[in-house]
Amino acid sequence: MTSDDGARRRREDGQTDRGRAARLRRRWDRESAGYDRAFTAAERRMFPGLRQRVCALAEGRTLEVAVGTGLNLEHYPAAVTRRAADGSAPGGLVGVDQSAGMLDVARRRAARLGLALDPDTDLRVGDAQALDLPDASFDTVVCTFSLCGIADERAALAEMTRVLRPGGLLLLADHVASTAWPLRALQALADVVSVPLAGEHFRRRPMRWVLERGLAVEDHGRTRAGVVEHVAARAPGPGVGR
Repeated sequence: MTSDDGARRRREDGQTDRGRAARLRRRWDRESAGYDRAFTAAERRMFPGLRQRVCALAEGRTLEVAVGTGLNLEHYPAAVTRRAADGSAPGGLVGVDQSAGMLDVARRRAARLGLALDPDTDLRVGDAQALDLPDASFDTVVCTFSLCGIADERAALAEMTRVLRPGGLLLLADHVASTAWPLRALQALADVVSVPLAGEHFRRRPMRWVLERGLAVEDHGRTRAGVVEHVAARAPGPGVGR
């Protein structure tokens, strides 16, 4: 293969990736209206209370990656979602998502909850794999049940840790490769269809990345034959309020 062939192939691959990302964004926009109803039904069966457990650990200025329709918003501590009474400080919470339709639902939810979040700056369109945010700017970064749908989850995790302050807390929850081999086999079969059609991966293990990068794990657990996993891990440094 010549250098021109290689360059052409990279351009074609890039166009394919962009086309796939645009298609998935349109899908999430279409599904935003009915997403809560479908997902919360599955949540009650598979991992009741896990969202509350994870979000309760958030501290200080918090970023939620792939905030979606804002199902986590009501579970954050008041200190995270509270804005200074005189308006001099930005909101304690920022949420980003690739889908404008999902964010519209999240903004309406924030308004119903009475959260002082700016609809344009605190809940914004963004790419988890290339966050338009400064280094070391958040005390906590949260991503729940969304890494499975991000094309390059390692790039997204690297971005999450990039924006964490020294000692900051990374909070993750997702469905992952099962601890039982028959379920892993079924997940492998599901990936054959779900990855190209919906960008949904069933066999990832973000915990491995966390350990590789040397974050200090403070809380970890797996349920439902290991299919659902959550982790709280702290970046090197003093930590918030420490």
